[in-house]
Amino acid sequence: MKEELGAVFVEIIDESWKHAGHAGAASGGGHFILQVVSDRFEGVSLLDRNRLVFSTLKDEMGKEIHALAIKAATPGEWKGIRSG
Repeated sequence: MKEELGAVFVEIIDESWKHAGHAGAASGGGHFILQVVSDRFEGVSLLDRNRLVFSTLKDEMGKEIHALAIKAATPGEWKGIRSG
């Protein structure tokens, strides 16, 4: 993903433990939060950013990943979030 999106920062937070006993947990797929920072998100809507991220993870979705929350930002946006 880092290469495909030109990401300067990627963090994956596994929250699967919060969903123990959930119907989706039975399939073995995890629940994750993905934070990704890339210049390629500049001028791109949030929906299209999510689409870009999902396109890089299409093979994992529904298998290793049951649920994914995406926080996709440009470096400038991320700097504001981190300092703020």
